[in-house]
Amino acid sequence: MNEYQKSRFYEKIIGRLFNTITNKKIAVLGFAFKKDTGDTRESAAITLCKYFMRERANVKIYDPKVEHSQIEMDLTDPDVGTPESCNILLFRLHLDKRYITISKDAYEACEDADAVAVLTEWDEFKTLDYKRIFQSMKKPAFIFDGRLMLDHVNLRKIGFEVEVIGKTVM
Repeated sequence: MNEYQKSRFYEKIIGRLFNTITNKKIAVLGFAFKKDTGDTRESAAITLCKYFMRERANVKIYDPKVEHSQIEMDLTDPDVGTPESCNILLFRLHLDKRYITISKDAYEACEDADAVAVLTEWDEFKTLDYKRIFQSMKKPAFIFDGRLMLDHVNLRKIGFEVEVIGKTVM
C-alpha cells in the first residue's frame, strides 16, 4: 500500500466505526510486508497500527511469522510510519501497553473486537472460521480487507459489514 492508500484505508475504518476508534478494539491480521516472510520493512501494518495507537484504539495484532520483538520494535521506532509530530506520543502510548496486544492466533486477536483489518495476504486468513470470529466480535462486526483476498459475499452472509481497499462491496 502506498501512503495515499494507507491514509485512505485508515480513514475508511474511522468512518465506518462511527467516526472514532478511541477505546475500540481493532484486530490486525498480518504485520509482515508480504506473506510467507517475517520481513516488516515497508509494511503498511506499521503505519496503520501507529495511526490506530494515535487515536487510542486498542490494537490486537496477529502475524504467524513476525516475531513479537520485531513488532514492538517497529511500533516504537520514531522514524517509521507516522508523521514526526506523533512519534513521542506513540512511544509513550506503546510503553503503557494499554493500546497494543500481540496475540497468539487470529481468533484471540479477533475476540471482542469492533473491527478486523486484514493487512497481509497470509493463506491461513482465507481459511479461518469466520462464523466463529463473527460470534466472538462486538456488533456490528466490521472487517476491512486490505489485500482483496477474502470471500466478501460469504462474509456478508455471515453478518459482517465488509469494506475493501480500492473498491466498494455491495
